[in-house]
Amino acid sequence: MEMAMEMEAGDPPGVGEDGGGVDVISDLPDDLLGEIITLLPTKDGARTQILARRWRHLWSSSPLNLDCRGLVKHRIDLPGVVSRILTSHLAPCRRFWVDLHDLMRIGATEDEFLRMNAAVDQWLRSAALCNLQELGVSLSYHLKHPIASYISRLSTILRVATIANCNLHDSTVQGLRFPQLKQLALESVRISEYSLHHMIAGCPALERLLINCSFGFRCVRINSLSLTSIGVHVWSTWYNELKLEELVVENAPCLMRLLHLDQNVDGEHLHISVISAPKLETLRYLSNFTKISFGSAVIQGLRVDSPTAVVRTVKILVVDMHILSLDTVINLMGFFPCMEKLHIECSLHSFQAGPTNAWRRRKQMNLIGPLDIPLKTIVLEQYRGTKSQVSFLTFFVLNARLLQLMTFGIRTKDNSEEFLAEQRRKLQLEDRVSRDAQFYFTTDRYIRNY
Repeated sequence: MEMAMEMEAGDPPGVGEDGGGVDVISDLPDDLLGEIITLLPTKDGARTQILARRWRHLWSSSPLNLDCRGLVKHRIDLPGVVSRILTSHLAPCRRFWVDLHDLMRIGATEDEFLRMNAAVDQWLRSAALCNLQELGVSLSYHLKHPIASYISRLSTILRVATIANCNLHDSTVQGLRFPQLKQLALESVRISEYSLHHMIAGCPALERLLINCSFGFRCVRINSLSLTSIGVHVWSTWYNELKLEELVVENAPCLMRLLHLDQNVDGEHLHISVISAPKLETLRYLSNFTKISFGSAVIQGLRVDSPTAVVRTVKILVVDMHILSLDTVINLMGFFPCMEKLHIECSLHSFQAGPTNAWRRRKQMNLIGPLDIPLKTIVLEQYRGTKSQVSFLTFFVLNARLLQLMTFGIRTKDNSEEFLAEQRRKLQLEDRVSRDAQFYFTTDRYIRNY
């Protein structure tokens, strides 16, 4: 794309700025270039028209990806800009995203609310959306949108839907059905337990479900033949509202990922009960906020109450630990004996206290068996090189024969050759039992995104 951007408007395809360079991108067929343009942010897609004569018609004839977020500098200009795009674009809109909640929350007048309300009404009724595949609407509790009526019109064609910051009433949800929907996100939505279950049941092809900071219900029961991923985030901000307390996976034969996404600082307690999920491979739970049951076996905090029970399907475990404990992790490996990846999210202050994690061979090998450590990947956030952390990780360096990658999340100020050299020595990386293992120190922050 950089080469294409350097071309003069009059250059023929395949000729660079100096007349001799080859522009491979412009040699691609129009339909393929159109698919690429559709994947770009709205502004960037529109800007491709100035690259060269060959590109001038491509954006307007490509499926439209219209994201209203950040489209204009002043919100007063948004209704006119979006309306012009919808009426003038030659190809149908494939993706439409509008976030009025963020747009209107600061300093909006009543006239602006009314004008934006009318604009959204016009957009969502537009014929340009008749073939829409992905819809994202973040509204405002101040605006009176009959959102379900709009969604109902599009429900038979939508494949991705994100609904945020609105009320979904029982009377409007009852008739909704999404035969092709594969991904559904409900964010800061007020919905009753009955309507939520009705909505999920009306998505027979649903693969990914996110329930983020939504309220009005206490329990979610999952019975789905298609779901592969579930993420839930319970927020404590909604006072005097029903909040999610229990997630029951009754029958989910395709479920592979189950993620409790709350952050420690504002998390709410959640009881997760897994009755039937034979393909569950990835699990994230919070030690202080999650109680999780697999049949009769219960994990409360970081303690497994049944020493003989095992869950063999889980291969990836993401868990937060305020106090890094080798014995605790060994117990979890006993409960999840096929675990291949362990991602430990540490508190910012967890490195200041905790056990020494010294290796006691007889006790710990009795727990896991002789050198029977299935872990291939270990990620530790907030690595500081404390004695507790070094002892914890050294155990796996010297004993995990299948280890392939160990990643340490460090602070930027610790990213010096002296610090890294000292940690390599302390961790005894030269003596690793897995000669193919790689060790990666990174200052990149691990963003737990949905």
